[in-house]
Amino acid sequence: MSFDPDLSLELALYQEGYRILAGMDEAGRGSWAGPVVAAAVILPVEREDLLATLTGTRDSKLLSARQRECLFPLIHEVALGVGVGVASAAFIDQHGIMPATREAMHQALSALPLAPSYLLIDYLRLPTVPIPQRGVPKGDQKHLSIAAASIVAKVTRDRLMVEMDERYPGYGFARHKGYGTPQHREALDRLGVCAIHRLSFAPMRTLA
Repeated sequence: MSFDPDLSLELALYQEGYRILAGMDEAGRGSWAGPVVAAAVILPVEREDLLATLTGTRDSKLLSARQRECLFPLIHEVALGVGVGVASAAFIDQHGIMPATREAMHQALSALPLAPSYLLIDYLRLPTVPIPQRGVPKGDQKHLSIAAASIVAKVTRDRLMVEMDERYPGYGFARHKGYGTPQHREALDRLGVCAIHRLSFAPMRTLA
């Protein structure tokens, strides 16, 4: 199976009259600490050299940190609009991870400089948003707009977690970005939870 996304769906929708297509994805949904971050990216899908210009753009999980950092400014340069939203660990604890993910996506949409006419979202749908949309399983592996959004969300969140590493030293946030690694578990046993841990997630529930 190829993991190189294409523009087939975007171009089909463009031909149907949807001229401003926003791809959307999130990062950090399964992390033990830190926010969930969502991104919305509007690409000029009619641009003939778009695939060539964004060569290497794919699901952020299939890229190295260096590759993502190289693609991040290129996506911003090429895109017609980029929006980012953040839902904190406290919001996640209060409302749950899926409502928090949708909240971050709502923020990302609001941050776009253009109003999208269609949304392509990895897995999810946004029921309260009155814009035509499609939730696509493994969309970040199939469609360039969603893949670009996955990179923007991941790089933005990783940078936030590096900042959190300086604010809350000892947990290794710069390395594991808040995910449930053995290093993170050892730090929790040694230091306990901090302000950006998701207390509603195991194992923090037993440590809080």
